[in-house]
Amino acid sequence: MKISIYPGSFDPITNGHIDIIERASKISDKLIVSVLNNNEKKSLFTVDERVEMIKESTKNFQNVEVEYFDGLLVDYAKRKNANIIIRGLRAVTDFEYELQLAQTNRELYNEVETLFLLTSIQYSYLSSSIVKQVAEENGDISKFVPDFVANKLKEKYKINTL
Repeated sequence: MKISIYPGSFDPITNGHIDIIERASKISDKLIVSVLNNNEKKSLFTVDERVEMIKESTKNFQNVEVEYFDGLLVDYAKRKNANIIIRGLRAVTDFEYELQLAQTNRELYNEVETLFLLTSIQYSYLSSSIVKQVAEENGDISKFVPDFVANKLKEKYKINTL
C-alpha cells in the first residue's frame, strides 16, 4: 500500500495546496495531509482551525485523511507506515531547500522517498503568506482559497462579510 504524507503548515490552505492534494491523492492509496504543529512559529490559525479548514476543503477526496503532528517528519512517517513524502515546488528557488530536506529525511529514514510535484502554473505565485496579506487589506482572495477558508480569514481579520 502506498501511504503518502503531504506535510505543511497550511496557514491557511490555498487552492495551490488543494491542487497538490488532488494530484497526490490519485497516485497514493492513502494520502495523509499533515499539519505541522510548530509552537515556535507564529501562525494566524490554530492547528485545530487549520485541520478543520483542510478537512472541509478535501471532503470530496475519498482517500485523504487530515491530521497534525509535531516532532520529526520521519518519525511521524514511521508511525504512519508512510513510504512517500509529497512536496510541492512552485519555483526553482524552492528546490534547493526541499532537496536538502529530502536528503536529510532519507538519511534519517531510508524507507521513505520524497516525491516532488510541480505546482500547476495557475498557482505558481501563490503562497499562504500572500493570501494573508491580501486578506488583511480586505482584498479579493476568492481566486486563492475556497470560500470556506476566505470566510475564516475575514473572521480573523474582522472584515465585514456583507
